[in-house]
Amino acid sequence: MEETKPYKIPKQIVKIAFERVKANKGTYGIDEQSIADFERNLKNNLYKIWNRMSSGTYFPKPVKAVAIPKKNGGTRILGIPTVEDRVAQMVAKIYFEPKVEKIFHEDSYGYRPNKSALDAIGTLRERCWKKDWVIDFDIKGLFDNIRHEYLIEMVKRHTSEQWIVLYVERWLKTPFKMQDGTIVERVAGTPQGGVISPVLANLFMHYVFDDFMKREYPNIQWVRYADDGALNCVSIKQAKYIIRILERRFKIFGLELNLSKTKIVYCKDDDRKGDYENTNFNFLGYTFRRRPVRTKTGRIFLGFLPAISNEAQKEIRREARKWRLQGKVNMSLQEIAKIINPKIQGWINYYAHFYKSEIYKVLKYINRCIVKWVRKKYKMRTIGKAIKWLYRVAKTNKEMFVHWRIGITSVAR
Repeated sequence: MEETKPYKIPKQIVKIAFERVKANKGTYGIDEQSIADFERNLKNNLYKIWNRMSSGTYFPKPVKAVAIPKKNGGTRILGIPTVEDRVAQMVAKIYFEPKVEKIFHEDSYGYRPNKSALDAIGTLRERCWKKDWVIDFDIKGLFDNIRHEYLIEMVKRHTSEQWIVLYVERWLKTPFKMQDGTIVERVAGTPQGGVISPVLANLFMHYVFDDFMKREYPNIQWVRYADDGALNCVSIKQAKYIIRILERRFKIFGLELNLSKTKIVYCKDDDRKGDYENTNFNFLGYTFRRRPVRTKTGRIFLGFLPAISNEAQKEIRREARKWRLQGKVNMSLQEIAKIINPKIQGWINYYAHFYKSEIYKVLKYINRCIVKWVRKKYKMRTIGKAIKWLYRVAKTNKEMFVHWRIGITSVAR
């Protein structure tokens, strides 16, 4: 039998929460306790979490603040809770997420079960074929600026469990511990890196944007992935009008539409005449723009399609350079493949999903990185000799590297 406590939280749920946190991996918080360290005294650690949460005496530790570089420059703060706090948040998420999932709209894709960024891109691609205009919108610091008082009221609408409301409030107010040791109090936002933060952010945006659009402008289609969103419009006049509406709407809830990154785009293709200053936009690592398409009969036309963005290609090249393969001459080619294949597979899985030929040049760049290893390993003077050697190996060992399996064996640009 469970001990008598003010809040009824089964011990088994705490155990399940730990298993999910463990599966998600992740680094340690301010106490420097890893998942492996936590697991060494698992039964006692889980009991302590259950006991404190059930009795109302659970208080989270400060969140470790880590500055993460943004792809477009600058940094964002990632908040890393301790392992015990991640487990506690997972307990609340297990209870709370199913309650709000059923009210979320199908066009909200970020951090949701059985939905992905690729689903959002696929939906947007089809809608861009049907409507001529897109608003590519960006919200300034969504995770940093969520108003706590509004969010708590939203949480209360969807749970009768008082302990969930109590602990969500405590997690929202938990201060950051910066890298220099200073403690920074938080009056807004829900830290990126928290287990329950994505659910809370989706709930906030459900009321601020998703439900508002469905209710007030049911004929305007949109997709949203966390703070990245796009709306399909029938005219530039309609697009300009909706931007003004969104500016006012976001301001009410303490958010700001980033006008420097928000733009109206004309989905130009062979059938759409005229022009506009913006005929492309980036969304979730893909660039939507006019591209050549070959039909089954061999005819080529220009369609408005997504493919891996230049920024994503640069990021992959940057990552490949960090491998410094030429410095791993003590390893065999098979060992090199074992190290880098998981990363290459991830890139192919994501970026080869639409207009896959665009990712080929990046995969060929990876071959050029391997060529550097060949030259250093076998002390080849000329790059041409190393290229020929690698090409021969690739032809007879196509399974060795993931990208070789789909025919990317050359180094040509």
